[in-house]
Amino acid sequence: MQHHIPKSTGGARHEAMSDAIESCVHCGFCLPACPTYVTLEEEMNSPRGRILLMKNVLEGDLPLAEATPYLDPCLGCVACVSACPSGVAYGELITGFRLETETQRDRPLMDTFVRKLVLETLPYPKRFRLAVQSAGLGKSIKGLLPEQLKTMLELVPERLPKAQPLPDVFPAKGKKRARVALLAGCAQQVLDPGINWATLRVLAENGVETVIPKQGCCGALSAHTGANAQAKQFAKNNLNAFPDDVDAIITNAAGCGSGMHEYALWLAGEPEEAQARAFSKRVKDISVFLSELGIIPPNALNKPLRVAYHDACHLAHAQGVTLPPRDLLQQIPGLELLELEDSLCCGSAGTYNLEQPDIAAQLGERKALAVLASGAMAVATGNIGCMTQLSAHLLKQGKPLPVYHTVQLLDRAYRQA
Repeated sequence: MQHHIPKSTGGARHEAMSDAIESCVHCGFCLPACPTYVTLEEEMNSPRGRILLMKNVLEGDLPLAEATPYLDPCLGCVACVSACPSGVAYGELITGFRLETETQRDRPLMDTFVRKLVLETLPYPKRFRLAVQSAGLGKSIKGLLPEQLKTMLELVPERLPKAQPLPDVFPAKGKKRARVALLAGCAQQVLDPGINWATLRVLAENGVETVIPKQGCCGALSAHTGANAQAKQFAKNNLNAFPDDVDAIITNAAGCGSGMHEYALWLAGEPEEAQARAFSKRVKDISVFLSELGIIPPNALNKPLRVAYHDACHLAHAQGVTLPPRDLLQQIPGLELLELEDSLCCGSAGTYNLEQPDIAAQLGERKALAVLASGAMAVATGNIGCMTQLSAHLLKQGKPLPVYHTVQLLDRAYRQA
């Protein structure tokens, strides 16, 4: 049975969305893995419920406006994909659906304004830094602002680290084993520039030369919020920005890596579709690249450290990467790796804190409590959004444990005397 997916959809995206709908047998294995179903306990807020809704919208049997109240709360964490015995490509379906239908939506004026504000600042590091620095003025009149703007201001950090511009090339130490290109990221450059510098140092320590090409946003934020034209343009820009003569394109943010693996979906039907598919095969998370390369043994930490590892959804579920970061951390002498009993999404998910603050807060609190229950002294993860969310909710619990990127702990060990 063919579904009436809009004609503007490219062949690859049409096929991906149709396959996802057809392959779902509504078995229910996805239910306990879905953060919104666990939180809201409502069928239409589950993956299988949303698949049915999208099917009916695409076939013309249900108005889009009746489906969006249930589709919007989806975090896009794709934990359902890991749980699904039928291999339903839910991620390709929800992203494709949002890309196709966003222009058909009639959003309230404030929603439109906030989305525009986010999409015109967050993907651009200089604009984002200026916006965060200007937030102090907004906080002074916070009580007069609409609720969504209040929520946005609450997420703005009190202070930012100084900008740490990256070089064009960071040389390898000793014998060169590989040459890679690094995606610098957008918000991460502003919120925690130390992650990129730790990445460069750890790669260099392991004989890897890194080039940092002139580049733009990966486009993940745009694609996952349905900003089709912007996502496509960001993807096309990066296809041309990154050199061909490198062994890999390295990402150190799970959301960015996941997005870059979707370029062929975003550019379905475009002349660059084949180029995008080849490009995505070269993209590797830093943990995967280092594990495959084999790292030089790190030094022992000066003091023992119990670290809870949190699986970033777009690393564990979207990219299927769970063992490499754990393997790297376990190679650090003096570091004891702990597992969390709660495996649900932390509630970060890009702009989810802005769009669904109540659910995001519940998930953040749940994750923070799981971290504290583990007895950890610190947390490690692989995504700046998760790091920000975990830090905020640990602070709310009165237990501001340090939250590190996996590569920052490796860097700390290498630099330990």
